Amino acid sequence: MSDATSQLTTADGRPLKAALATAQARARRKAFFLVAPLLLFVLITFILPIGQMLTRSLYHDGFSAVTPNLGQWFAANPEGTEPDEAAFAALAADLAKMKADKTAGEAGTRMNYTVPGTRSLFTSTARGADKLQPPFKEALLAEDKKWGDPIIWASMRAASSPWTTDFYLIATDRQRTADGGIEKVPENERIYLWLFGKTFVLSGLITFICLLLAFPIAHLLATLPMAKANLLMILVLLPFWTSLLVRTTSWIVLLQGQGVVNNILVSLGIVGDDGRLAMIYNQTGTIIVMTHILLPFMVLPLYSVMRTIKPTYARAARSLGATSWTTFRRIYLPLTLPGIGAGALLVFILAVGYYITPALVGGADGQLISNLIQFHMSKSNWSLAAALSGMLLAGVLVLYWLYDRLIGIDKLKLG
Repeated sequence: MSDATSQLTTADGRPLKAALATAQARARRKAFFLVAPLLLFVLITFILPIGQMLTRSLYHDGFSAVTPNLGQWFAANPEGTEPDEAAFAALAADLAKMKADKTAGEAGTRMNYTVPGTRSLFTSTARGADKLQPPFKEALLAEDKKWGDPIIWASMRAASSPWTTDFYLIATDRQRTADGGIEKVPENERIYLWLFGKTFVLSGLITFICLLLAFPIAHLLATLPMAKANLLMILVLLPFWTSLLVRTTSWIVLLQGQGVVNNILVSLGIVGDDGRLAMIYNQTGTIIVMTHILLPFMVLPLYSVMRTIKPTYARAARSLGATSWTTFRRIYLPLTLPGIGAGALLVFILAVGYYITPALVGGADGQLISNLIQFHMSKSNWSLAAALSGMLLAGVLVLYWLYDRLIGIDKLKLG
């Protein structure tokens, strides 16, 4: 039988097996060329920028590129070696070159990221570095006693290589010690991990509120007749037809001290005119506005799952003696878990990365980690901003992993 099959030929006399292989290869090439533009788009706009961001968080040559002599001394002497005359001579030579090349500010800025206040140390010493005479240790200490600080030398050693984890240390509220170790910064200076925690807590709260509000809306959409459901769906999608900036500023009008909401509460006698609620430019404003903006992203995944649940399941449970609560808990709720998981994942991820809404309505109290990332971007500390973004990306990937473990990524339904 196999011999007979191998002898089959096409109309033009080619072996059938070879013709089938050629046709399959042609089909694969066509499929590849069809998706190639999308793959190229994803590569250019998504994968490459993320790769560049992660590289930037670990690479910074602002110090190492302008301190070749000091870099050689660090390479020749193990960590923990006390700086000797040769180390100070190398530093003096590099400072003199910085003055000539006008790069002292660049080196000082890099060092200032890990040891605040050192930029002025580099720029002021570099101005007269070409006049320094040996012994260089005494000369540099005479210029500024900070040159004898072991913390500065430990930080310069770490910065002597362009590849560094310093920015991740800063992003986790840690710093280098004099002996090259790592310790937590003083409690009153810790900000990054606290802001990460605040961002995730607020995002979780917003996700939970969206779920509470979206569940009955999605259930109503799934059970109403199609004509009424379509009308309600238009109302759900209506915010997408309005600019995010317009929606956010509209909430400022509604929630401000002399705004619509406070005026209604005063007219109803719920609050006094001197006791108007502070609902804007604080954490409360961030929660209210972000909940409104992100609510449709929870409704759509829930609706896409609920509309596939047959009403006969609930009727069968009731006919077997189950109460309404038991039917909901044992039948309906488990069937909606893929929609709940997808909606919660989508809303949470959008919430942790939101910038414009907290910036406009959050004030000092309602800022999230995204606002701090933007601050460092505008201040040109792109490496620290990249490190913070990398940590945020890692948190999102952990969420995807948890969703896959608990529900299954193959059950992800976004609407």
